Amino acid sequence: MRWIWFDRFEEFDSGKRAVAVKNVTLAEDHLHDHFPGFPIMPASLMIEGMAQTAGILVGEARQFSEKVILAKVKRAAFEALVRPGDQLRYVAEIEQLTDSAATTLGKIELDGAPLGEVDIVFSHIDQNMSGLAFPEENFVFTEEFMNLLRTYRPAGRQKVSL
Repeated sequence: MRWIWFDRFEEFDSGKRAVAVKNVTLAEDHLHDHFPGFPIMPASLMIEGMAQTAGILVGEARQFSEKVILAKVKRAAFEALVRPGDQLRYVAEIEQLTDSAATTLGKIELDGAPLGEVDIVFSHIDQNMSGLAFPEENFVFTEEFMNLLRTYRPAGRQKVSL
């Protein structure tokens, strides 16, 4: 994974809920191009931030033993623009978890106020019904990714060890 679209976990309740924080700064290259003279955080990157937060929650629920990929964004709605200096808070909850898929409900807050919702369906592709074969190694939760993830532990008390 080349980019992580959050800065840290604030909460992580295994199999239930994760809360991650993203501080938006003008030091991020993508803000200089979107839009020149009026930098805003692209909605697609906020969706990706929620997907990463929720995807890690879903992966951890099964000890990262499965390849979890985003299958569908069921809903994405935003009420305001996000600018440098703002703080995003991604709140992801597992709605349903089965052998083949998971659905998550996501709320995004902007500086403590509601900003939007991003609900996502994830697929456990090792359990796919199409008969397609995937590599044995976990190309989603690689060793490099797991090492990086350990640095994103929640501040203070942890409910689960990542």
